[in-house]
Amino acid sequence: MKGLQVRSTSGAGQEGMFWVLALLGSIALIWLASGSALLALAYAGGLATLSALVLLGVRGRRSGADSELAPPDWSVTSAAIAKHAHPMAITDRANRLVCANALFADKWGTCAPPAIGAPRESVEDLTRLAREAWRDGRAEALVSLDDQGQSWTVVAERAGRGDDFLVWGFHPRSDRDAVDQATAIVAGIFGNVLGRAGIEAAVVGPDGIIRSVSSSFAERAVGDRSATLAGQDFSSLLRSDERDRIYFAREGREGPSHSLVHVPLSTESQGAVAADEAPSLMLLLEAGVGIGAGDISAPSATPQLEALLGALPMGLAMTERDGRFLFANKAFLRATGRELEGLPQYPSDLVVREDKAALADAVRRYGKGSVNSGDFAARLRHEPDEPVSIGLAGVRGLGEAAVLISLVDSREEGQLRREMAQATKMQAVGQLAGGVAHDFNNVLTAIIGYCDLMLLRHTPGDGDYDDIQQIKTNSNRAASLTRQLLAFSRQQTLRPEVLQLPDVVSEVSQLLRRLLGEKIELEVRHDRDLGPVRADPGQLEQVIVNLAVNARDAMLAGGGRTGRLTMTTRQVTAKDVRKMGSEILPVADYTALIVQDTGGGIPADILGKIFEPFFTTKEQGKGTGLGLSTVYGIVKQSGGFIFADNVTSAGSHPGARFTIYLPVHRGEVPKPREAARSEPAREWSGGGKVLLVEDEDTVRLVAERALTRAGYTVTACANGEDGLAAVSRGDQSFDLVVSDVVMPGMDGPAMVRAIRAHKPRLPVLFMSGYAEGQLRSEIDVPDMHFIAKPFNVQQISEKVGDVLRSTRAEV
Repeated sequence: MKGLQVRSTSGAGQEGMFWVLALLGSIALIWLASGSALLALAYAGGLATLSALVLLGVRGRRSGADSELAPPDWSVTSAAIAKHAHPMAITDRANRLVCANALFADKWGTCAPPAIGAPRESVEDLTRLAREAWRDGRAEALVSLDDQGQSWTVVAERAGRGDDFLVWGFHPRSDRDAVDQATAIVAGIFGNVLGRAGIEAAVVGPDGIIRSVSSSFAERAVGDRSATLAGQDFSSLLRSDERDRIYFAREGREGPSHSLVHVPLSTESQGAVAADEAPSLMLLLEAGVGIGAGDISAPSATPQLEALLGALPMGLAMTERDGRFLFANKAFLRATGRELEGLPQYPSDLVVREDKAALADAVRRYGKGSVNSGDFAARLRHEPDEPVSIGLAGVRGLGEAAVLISLVDSREEGQLRREMAQATKMQAVGQLAGGVAHDFNNVLTAIIGYCDLMLLRHTPGDGDYDDIQQIKTNSNRAASLTRQLLAFSRQQTLRPEVLQLPDVVSEVSQLLRRLLGEKIELEVRHDRDLGPVRADPGQLEQVIVNLAVNARDAMLAGGGRTGRLTMTTRQVTAKDVRKMGSEILPVADYTALIVQDTGGGIPADILGKIFEPFFTTKEQGKGTGLGLSTVYGIVKQSGGFIFADNVTSAGSHPGARFTIYLPVHRGEVPKPREAARSEPAREWSGGGKVLLVEDEDTVRLVAERALTRAGYTVTACANGEDGLAAVSRGDQSFDLVVSDVVMPGMDGPAMVRAIRAHKPRLPVLFMSGYAEGQLRSEIDVPDMHFIAKPFNVQQISEKVGDVLRSTRAEV
C-alpha cells in the first residue's frame, strides 16, 4: 500500500509539472504575439486566481467526502449514558436505534422507542412525541409502556452536530418523587431566586455526595455559576469555626457565615433509618436571613423557603419554638385531613387525645434542644385506626429556633394494606371452607346412600317412606350448602364455555321476573360490540339469581312497595381501565355486568364485609350468609372481578351497585352446540371386578353395597396400602379401581401410580369432595376419571358403568 501511495504521488507531481510548463508557455506566447508585457502580466494574474479557486474547491469536496465517510464514534456517548439512573436511547432521523444504555436494553431490547412493544395507544403517543421533538427541538409526554399500566415520563430532545439525532429519556412515574422534584427545583430558576434571597441550596445523597446545586451555590463554592458540582463531597466545600458557624471553604471567614437546614427527602414512613438513607435538601442561610418569631399571622420573612417546601410532594410544616404552626404545605394538609379546615394552632390538635401530650412535649424538645431529628408514632384524629410516623427536626438559623414536621400522605398505602389484609383473610377462610365442605361431603355421601338403600325396601305409602324421603331431601339441601362453600373457596367444579353475557342474562330473565314479583320492575340493557367471555353458564346464572334475590330483599325490607332492578352489560376497554386507575383491576378488555337496585344502598360500615362467608344482615333463619360469598367465589374462579358500591343518581332513589368484570376471551369462539336429546340413563350390564379403596367406613360400605347391587364383584380396602397389596397379590385381575383421593398413609394418587407401574392400562375412578379442576391440576395421573361427593347409589353405579364402557370401547 505504501508503494502504491508513493507512485501515485509521483504521478501527480509529474502531471502538475506538465501543467505549470504549459501555463508558462501560454504566457510567453501572449507576450510575443502582443508585444505588451502588461497584457501578459494581466493574463498570468488571471490564470493564477482561477487555479487557486479550483484548488480550494477540490480540497473542500475531498474534506466533505472524508467527513461524510467517517463513521461517528459512539463510544463516548455510550459511556456517558451507561451510568444514567433511567433508561436512555438515541435514534437517528430514520428512527433507527444507534445507541442505548443497559437499562433500556433490558426493558425493551433493540427496539427503537416509537416501535417499543407497548399498547397500541402508547406506540402512537411515542410516534407523536418523536414528531414534536423533530419539529420543536424537545417534547415530553406521560406514556403507559406496559400492560400493567405503569406510566413513564418520556422526554425526547434533538442533539448532535446537525441535530440529526433524538435523545430519549424514560423516567418511571413512581420515581418522580421528592428527590427528582427537589433536584429540578434546586438546579432551575427557583434556585436562582433562593440565591438572591441569601439561601444556597443543594441536593445531597446519603453518602454526602452532591447530586445538584443551585447556580449561586456553585458560584460561592468554586466561582463558576455553570458548574454542576455533581459527584463532589458536600462537606469538602464548607468549613466551620469554633462556634459552629458555617463558611464556604473558598471564601473562608472573609465571607458571611451560614446556618444549615437539613431536610430529609424521605417519602416512606419507616422510621429514622429510612430518613437517614434518603437524599437530603441542604439549605445554607446567610446570617440575618430567617423567619421572624413574632406574630404567627404575620407574613413569613422568607416566602421563597415556603414556596420550596410547598412544591415538595411530602407533607412539611414549620412550627415556632413553643409549638405553634407557622405554615404547612398542601401535602401536609392533605395527609392530616385538614384541606378544608386549614391548620389548627398546635400540632397536638391533629392527633387523638391519647397522643396529644406526647407530641406536644416532643415538639418543644426539638424546638429548644440541639439540631437533631427523629420520628414520633401517633394516630391522626381523622384516621385513628392507622398509626403514622411523624418526622421532627430541629431547625436553626431562622431567627428563633423552629421545628420542621414531615408527614407522608399514606392513605393509598393504608387502603392497599387493608385490601391485602382482607384478601389474606378471605383466602384463609376459603381454605377452611373447602376443608369443611370436603368433610361434610363424606358424611352426606353416607346419609344419602343409606337413604337410597332404605328406599329400595320401602314403597310409597309405607309409614317410613316419607320420613326417609324427608331425610334425603334435607341431605340434598345440605349438599347445596357445601357446594356454596366450595364456590366461595373457589374449589367447585366449573365447566366453562365461551359465551355471550347477554345470552345468559336472557336465559335467566324469566326466572328473575317470577322471583322479583310484581312490585319490582326488572330493566335489562345491553351494550353493543360485547366481547365473548369464558365461564360456566350455570354458575353465572347462579351469580345473577343470588344478586337479584339480595336486591329484592333489600328493596322490600321495611315495608317497601315498589322498586327497580337494572341489569346492564357494558363493554370496558383497556383504555377505560387505565383511566380508572384501579390498583386491583389489571389493564385488559372486559365485558361487565352491572346489577343496580333502589334498595337504599349498603351501610358504609359493612360494605367491606359483605363478601365474607356467613355474614348476613337478615334476621335469624332467613339467610345463611353464603349468597354473596358464593358470587364472589364463582366470579374469582372464572378469572373475573366483582366490586360493590353505593350510587345516588339524580332524580332516583339511592341503591347498591354490583359490577362484575369478566375478561374478554381472545381465543377461537366455538360454534354453539345443539341441545343434547334427553335419553334414559343406560346401566352397564357387563359386570366386572372393582377394587374399592376408601378410608371412611360409612362411605365405603355404601359404595360397596351400591356396586354389588349393580352386579359388580367388589373388593373393598380401607387404605392405599391394602389396595396396592390386593393388586400385587395377583390372585385376581381388576377391571377398575375406585379410590378416594385423600387418605391417611398412602393416598389415592400414590397408590394408583404404584399400581400403574405393574398394570399401566388399568382405569381409575377417583372420588372426592374437592373440585375436579383442582384435583386434575394437582394429581399427576393420566387417564383418570372423577366423581364428586356427595353421590347417591344410582350415580356411583352409572359412573362406574360409563368408565367401563368407555374403556372397553377404546380397547
